[in-house]
Amino acid sequence: MIDTRNTRRTLKAACLWLLAVLLAIPVAPTQACYSIVVGKDASANGRVIMAHNEDDGPPQVVNHYKVPRKRHAPGTKITLLNGGQLDQADQTWAYIWSELPGMRFSDSYINEWGVGVASDNCPSREDKPEITDGGIGFKLRRIVAQRARTAREGVLLAGQLVERFGYVDSGRTYIICDAEEGWLFCAVNGKHWLARRVPDNEVAMVANTYTIHEVDLTDKDNFLACDDIITYAIKRGWYDPDKDGPFDFAAVYSNPGSITHPSNIGRQRDGLTYVAPGPLPLGPSLPFSVAPRTKVSISYIMKVLRHQPEVKQSLPAPTCAICSGGTQTSFVLQHRAGLPREIGAVYWFCLASPDTSFFMPFHFGIAEFPAGFSTESKRPTAASFDVRIQAPFRPNPMRAFWTFSNFRDKVHGQGDAAIKQTQSAAKKLLEEAQSLQEPVEEAAMRLYAEDKTAARNLLANYFDGIYLSAIEAMSGVISEEQ
Repeated sequence: MIDTRNTRRTLKAACLWLLAVLLAIPVAPTQACYSIVVGKDASANGRVIMAHNEDDGPPQVVNHYKVPRKRHAPGTKITLLNGGQLDQADQTWAYIWSELPGMRFSDSYINEWGVGVASDNCPSREDKPEITDGGIGFKLRRIVAQRARTAREGVLLAGQLVERFGYVDSGRTYIICDAEEGWLFCAVNGKHWLARRVPDNEVAMVANTYTIHEVDLTDKDNFLACDDIITYAIKRGWYDPDKDGPFDFAAVYSNPGSITHPSNIGRQRDGLTYVAPGPLPLGPSLPFSVAPRTKVSISYIMKVLRHQPEVKQSLPAPTCAICSGGTQTSFVLQHRAGLPREIGAVYWFCLASPDTSFFMPFHFGIAEFPAGFSTESKRPTAASFDVRIQAPFRPNPMRAFWTFSNFRDKVHGQGDAAIKQTQSAAKKLLEEAQSLQEPVEEAAMRLYAEDKTAARNLLANYFDGIYLSAIEAMSGVISEEQ
């Protein structure tokens, strides 16, 4: 028997999507984040892969830090951005911090237990949020990184914080992963949230709208949520079980313009097409995740993060860039079994957009980032940004973000030939880095048992070598003074 209620809802959503496409001609380039989670059984090495493009309009700067474990005195408080307070943990874990100064929802974290946290803006329809003590937003992901030993623990902690304070922004999907599990945590403006675990044998992608549709709240292994996620929607008149059929979180809680926007749908569809075993439906009825046609490697995920449409497709299937001019940094988190996390967890990251950049491997065990990977913790002015980006290309290892961003400006200025040359150089450097990775890690493991500092220094030297090779490769594409 056909469920006519769901059929009508699907047709309505498809019509709204097509209308949005038609109204959006021509579709403007989007500056919006993108996230990928590969379940452990879908990945080439049997561990979860987490990946993210952080998109924010200029002027921006990206700083990277390694923050050590810290002990905190009894009674220490965390003060949230809008004044609320909560008790600090007795001990907070070490973490990698990718900072975009001045941005409230753009930082990413990887902690010593391999728990990663990043996010995509996903507007909700909530217009009457309940907020306590100023709410929580900016520090939510940092608290998860500081305290969570597993992704599931991070999801539960984030849920507790949202229910206690209320989420201050319209809505967002947080990507919270460890080596074993990958979760999408959907925060709604106010005190409502829902999370779903990505199936171990599937791949999920998020492009600025909620993607969790089917919900089974009795399945605690795969779904977690606040207690009234459904009853609140009924109370607000957003969901009628008798008319609407099974509860669809994304359809009920999303901002209607976000869930039907052709860029969001197009980017999610384009990304999933890289891994899906067959054609995907047109329109907004995309699956939460797909089982890939073959095991997925980190290098293949980097290809997705670099995605640029080569040929403009005709409507109603617009092709959208996953890598945009607003992509300020990109990363892939790699885990491996049988290695201590200091060696087995690798943060492959690039600065500026990945289509003109180089992914570099930073092992978690490295004590700190080189000095060139952080600058003043302050968002630059438009004038100072333009001066640095538009200046002649002079690569400087002590100014990492500005070197990569200036390079992007020059490469795009020279056109497709320079972009292809850069991508060829990036592919070659990645292959070299991966060919060296195993012997370097084997040497680090031999040192690790006796001298952890020596092991960390070896990994740091490996990173420095790849970084300097990237600088050299850039100089081979764009001569100085161009």
